Amino acid sequence: MSAKTKIVVLRMKELIYTGIFVGLAILLVVLFLTMFSGKKKDADDPEAAPTASYIPGVYTASLALGSQNVDVEVVVDASQITGIRLLNLDEAVATMYPLMEPTLASLAEQILSKQSTQDITYTENTKYTSYILLQAVQTALDKAAAPK
Repeated sequence: MSAKTKIVVLRMKELIYTGIFVGLAILLVVLFLTMFSGKKKDADDPEAAPTASYIPGVYTASLALGSQNVDVEVVVDASQITGIRLLNLDEAVATMYPLMEPTLASLAEQILSKQSTQDITYTENTKYTSYILLQAVQTALDKAAAPK
């Protein structure tokens, strides 16, 4: 049995590159594990429970349409928006602004389902009416906001 001695020559540059690549591979694996881990917040988790974001009540914001004022009424409870409607909509104003009621009905449906005035969609034909109504609803919601 002859023992032949084998000499392995490693260059310092190769060791450094190998160390860097191994470090990056470990970092990448840790990043993927944290990003795609299945940790979801449970409904029992107190941090996941919705906090009271409104002071319950009925809040209004006024719109000046011509010489008439129309109020947008927003009804909220402690954690959600429960209703939106127009008040003091005179017949003359409804005739002059025929898109007010159907536009508010469409917006109210979206706001109640999303519980927010963000990311609301509307048609090109009603963009100005929708903008004015959304501003009024947001003003009423700002009045209803609970102090933080």
